[in-house]
Amino acid sequence: MTLSALPQLAFKSLLTIGLWGALSASLSGQEAQEASIRTAPTAPSQAPALLADDGSRVSVLGYHWFHATKPAVQMCMPTTKFREQMQAIKDSNIPVISMTQFLGWRRGELEIPPKSFLITMDDGWKSVYTQAFPILKELQMPFTVFLYKNYVGSNRGGRAMSIAMIQEMVESGLCTIGSHSVSHPKPGLVKATAKKGSDVFQEFLQTEFGESKRFLEETFGKVITTYAYPGGFYTDEMFPIADQLGYDHLFTVKPGKVRRDSAPHTLPRYIVLGNHDGPFNAAMIFRGGSHLIAASGFQPTAAPVILPHPTSPEPGAIVASRLPTISIDLTNVLDLDPDSVVMRVAGFDKVPIEMNPGTQIFQWTVSRPLRQAFCEVTAQWKLRSKAKYEPVMRWSFRLDREAAYQAN
Repeated sequence: MTLSALPQLAFKSLLTIGLWGALSASLSGQEAQEASIRTAPTAPSQAPALLADDGSRVSVLGYHWFHATKPAVQMCMPTTKFREQMQAIKDSNIPVISMTQFLGWRRGELEIPPKSFLITMDDGWKSVYTQAFPILKELQMPFTVFLYKNYVGSNRGGRAMSIAMIQEMVESGLCTIGSHSVSHPKPGLVKATAKKGSDVFQEFLQTEFGESKRFLEETFGKVITTYAYPGGFYTDEMFPIADQLGYDHLFTVKPGKVRRDSAPHTLPRYIVLGNHDGPFNAAMIFRGGSHLIAASGFQPTAAPVILPHPTSPEPGAIVASRLPTISIDLTNVLDLDPDSVVMRVAGFDKVPIEMNPGTQIFQWTVSRPLRQAFCEVTAQWKLRSKAKYEPVMRWSFRLDREAAYQAN
């Protein structure tokens, strides 16, 4: 690839939520496959043909690291909150399937329920073993860890899982392993390498995809066919290399439900944040003839919803703009203290609302493009005659996926 051809490169950076500040019923056929571990690069293969949509939907959850006492940040999930989320899933009576079941369904080898969850963890943080694994074991929930080679067993100041820890989780029967590259390269490094020419770029990708796969297979004795793009960043050049090496399912950080006919190179996944419930709430919503899930305090709002005051977008609306104007009409609130009105928007926290002249309509135009498919808004205010705030009003709307995730 020449420098003149570089503008044609279809780089896709699907989410910019600070991933770079972080370090993230078995099938007999699968068991037989795992019995013959690869010790050399896999022979070239073709991507599997897509099967027809059967109506089933899978919410794939992606986590990174956990902590019992540190405050929540994007990639750090408080252990108590993780337990609440897992209990919410348990209470919903919607099953958590294993990666083996997921792959069997995708390949047409078995059927799964109309709604299900798949739990994944990225990188190889020690807290997956110390904080999350005990909860998942207690609730008997299967999960997958996407590991990158340079982090596995590296200690990193006590932050990384040891090989023994990973092996223990695998031997529990709950944990499956997937690949997350060799070095967890940032987009800047991928782009810089691509500028050096096609041969250099191809060698780089062969190493990141292939050496990781070889290491994991030889270390843990499992065939690796799944891959999670670090940060969700990928290029079209990665797809044939993944096929050649034997990867058949690759996960992004683009939120959305997986269908049986979803493209295998760009499977959607909800990256669950420690300091914002939006992605988890969105993952809990299943449409197409099923009710909304509301459990353990997680109550995503969707149409039809009746609110005491008009809003825009309306509850449950689907908007095409990534920079919508969000408003609430409080005309019917008597004795309103306009200076007390507070609006919070998922991913932005408290926003600088303005009141339309001569009205009690408060609005704010989103200041940077929305990325998540699900946006939650809250509003609260005081009456002049009362010292305390009135109860919170909460609603949510959805973003058109095609508008939200365009290739960079």
